[in-house]
Amino acid sequence: MISDVIDNEQVAILLNDVLEAHGYDFLEYSHASIKRRITRLYALDNFVSFAEFRYTIKSDKQYFKRFLEEITVNVTEMFRDPSFYRALRNDVFPALGTYPFIRIWVAGCSTGEEAYSLAILLKELNLLNKSLIYATDINPSVLEKAKNGMFPLNYLKQYSENYLQSGGTKEFSSYYTASYSLAKFDESLNKKMIFSTHNLVSDHSFNEFQLILCRNVLIYFDKDLQHKVFNLFDNSIEKLGYLALGSKESLEFWAKSKEYKRIKLEKIWRKL
Repeated sequence: MISDVIDNEQVAILLNDVLEAHGYDFLEYSHASIKRRITRLYALDNFVSFAEFRYTIKSDKQYFKRFLEEITVNVTEMFRDPSFYRALRNDVFPALGTYPFIRIWVAGCSTGEEAYSLAILLKELNLLNKSLIYATDINPSVLEKAKNGMFPLNYLKQYSENYLQSGGTKEFSSYYTASYSLAKFDESLNKKMIFSTHNLVSDHSFNEFQLILCRNVLIYFDKDLQHKVFNLFDNSIEKLGYLALGSKESLEFWAKSKEYKRIKLEKIWRKL
């Protein structure tokens, strides 16, 4: 079985190497999921020994980029979980619309689909002109893709269905132009976005936000690290601001959870 090729001790050695050589801290990520992804990469790239794998990750910058892409999970789509976006449209943005300016942080933004979904939503509510979306990720190469605002055309059918189910009011195709196999999203959307690298494990708060989205990232962290990230978000959310998590994530066992009130059925909480 592949899973026996790399043992727990070797995983720990690799993660320490990565922290020392490249400054990325994966030590508090969920052990089972990170071991599975390291093992998969080892098998996929046909390494003959752990020593060779370890040496390549430490010393080959190009290969480390590949390692980073495989270890940080980049599964995302536009208007994923349409009922969540409907709640933003109906319950969150009308309240934030009363603010003179809206700052939003999409933490772990991957290739940017979530940031573009938010920009479309804000545009339809006439709020984009007074909003700024900060989209961050640990992985610089996915941020490059996000900045370009180009997505494979064959994904757009699903994205369009999600958009309509989320309460979208326009023709979804009015937001992009198709070119060969890619859809390029309108530049008026990413004009209101700032993309930058940010490591939730080691970096600090960098602004005050009215809304933070961090969806389907924390499921890969252990409990202690999740709580550390919640504290980072708490330092970054204005009073009466909102925090949105993924469908399998919760604030429930965090020490300050009583200071947040959940909005209806979605995984959205308001800071009291």
